[in-house]
Amino acid sequence: MRDMAQNTRDAELSALPRLGGRRSSYRERVADALRAALIAGELRPGEVYSAPSLAARFGVSATPVREAMLDLAKEGLVDTVPNKGFRVTVVSDRQLDEYTQIRALIEIPTVAALARTADRVSLEALRPAAREIVAAAAAGDLIAYVEADTRFHLGLLALAGNAHLVEVVADLRKRSRLYGLTALVEAGRLLASAEEHLELLDALLERDEQAVHAVMTRHLGHVRGLWAAD
Repeated sequence: MRDMAQNTRDAELSALPRLGGRRSSYRERVADALRAALIAGELRPGEVYSAPSLAARFGVSATPVREAMLDLAKEGLVDTVPNKGFRVTVVSDRQLDEYTQIRALIEIPTVAALARTADRVSLEALRPAAREIVAAAAAGDLIAYVEADTRFHLGLLALAGNAHLVEVVADLRKRSRLYGLTALVEAGRLLASAEEHLELLDALLERDEQAVHAVMTRHLGHVRGLWAAD
């Protein structure tokens, strides 16, 4: 009986979408699947979803869905609704502005400084992720876009050697980057933002700190501007 339950769980796990390219627990994989649904616009801001209905939708058990939604609630992505389920959090323009402002204060000077400190091998190692971002944007693959974009930006920040800084930015990205991307694909405006990653990487490799600062400023402003247009 126990083997049968484990086999069922393994089958459910293999069917779930993957985000982040890392080894995950079953609960984490279910949470990743729910994030993927948020990214793709399958779970809409303001809507209430029950754990059983989501479990049926994803072909998994209700318990890990409930546990995963509690994890998303801690991240601010959903709110619990007593006796009903979970409401997908609505992020206001003001909140997006605040998230972007904090990211700009952290990321722009940190990344600009990497033009002086990061070694070429570590920077070149990020090029495949930058190319994946562009390819995903061209294909309209939001999940692949967010996966590659996350790996690129957090990997870049990690070169500064401050793990807590990376953690803070990762949290801000979770709270903001899951919203508005579907509209960007439909409007054909995601590719321009994607191509800035290659431009940024080239500026870093050229040791042009001023250019890096300018690209990062434009990139964050560009992304927020696209959100605002939704």
